[in-house]
Amino acid sequence: MSPEGGNGVVTRCSGCSVPYEGSIHLRLSPRTVRQIDSPFGEARELENQRRRERDLLDLSQAAPCYPAAPAVVEHIAAIARDPHGGDYTDIAGLPHLREAFAADLSRSYLSHVRAEQIVITAGCNQAFCLVVSALAEAGDEVVLAVPYYPNHDMWLRLNGIRPVYLEPGPDLLPSPETAEALITPRTRAIVLVTPGNPSGVTAGPEAIERLAEVARRHDMALILDETYRSFRDTAEPAHRLLSDPQWEQTVVSLHSFSKDYAIPGYRVGALVASPLLNREVMKLLDCVAICAPRIGQEAAWAGLTLAQEWKLARAREMEEKRRRFAAVMAERPGGFELVSAGGFYGWIRHPFAGRPTEEVVRDLAITYDTLVIPGTAFLPEDGRMLRASFSNVDQESFTDFAGRLTAAGMSYMTIPAN
Repeated sequence: MSPEGGNGVVTRCSGCSVPYEGSIHLRLSPRTVRQIDSPFGEARELENQRRRERDLLDLSQAAPCYPAAPAVVEHIAAIARDPHGGDYTDIAGLPHLREAFAADLSRSYLSHVRAEQIVITAGCNQAFCLVVSALAEAGDEVVLAVPYYPNHDMWLRLNGIRPVYLEPGPDLLPSPETAEALITPRTRAIVLVTPGNPSGVTAGPEAIERLAEVARRHDMALILDETYRSFRDTAEPAHRLLSDPQWEQTVVSLHSFSKDYAIPGYRVGALVASPLLNREVMKLLDCVAICAPRIGQEAAWAGLTLAQEWKLARAREMEEKRRRFAAVMAERPGGFELVSAGGFYGWIRHPFAGRPTEEVVRDLAITYDTLVIPGTAFLPEDGRMLRASFSNVDQESFTDFAGRLTAAGMSYMTIPAN
């Protein structure tokens, strides 16, 4: 049992799950303390506990395993040397970045997106947090398609907003009928990540548009997290919503430049929405960051204008990695089943019905030097799922990963469940 202070609040050290010992002098927010620690931070803690009998296979937090394009690196080096390279930008972002991104979206979605419909943020996570804070308040509800991105669920809870879970069908996609049945007078938005994180599943245009119609009928937002849109298996538009003259009444599209241009540490993303919503978002953005980092914005601009062919080549490489990963996992090594794969992720069911998923993940890390994220981070209950990010390793490592799963499966078969 974790110790509690005199104010009845459990206190934990920053960046870990270990409670402080001794007296507590700070009064912490119970709402924050009740939330889980970052599952990605916990993966780092497991790395430190592993036996180190083999090289680490890190399939936890997704990131490109290659450096940024040379043209991007050269541009940001020049900006860093510029006397004004560290200045603030407009709250909404650099005008030339917003114009370039509007042009890119207009081409990609066969539509006409304007710069004033775009706000640049410090990553897509921040874009989501700002949008939700502009749309909802404590006591409201937001529908999250399952499996959800854990930071979305956590942000809602941190703000007293009730997450309502939209269960998928056999294809791991939510139906509009199921979504509509969850709506109440307190519902403010439906959230869909496509391609999915963690599942990798990509919703087709019709599925997205039917969810948008549900949201429109109920005067609420459809929030689309499209972080991995460049890593789909098609060059066709992800949806046709932005070509609808009235899309601003319903659609909020969130984006990231991190994966496209291999710049996750520069923290730059964007939201595409009505100027009315964007005005409210900028009030919040001014308070939490003033503006997205200028160097990240310049990196994104360089990617959009100087590295499009480079981006397409990396996307083709990732598509090949997905196929190779799926082929290796088709053998169900150790009884682990690949349920879906797409974007940067494989969504895997482990075979141990009698064992908590977090225990399985812990053993993979400590005994088999393999980091993955437990599916409990993405689901309201334990569904025996794991998320593996195949973007983090080279293709030659997939066979090694399968071998470690096989060894883990054989080991578990000799140990009785608790």
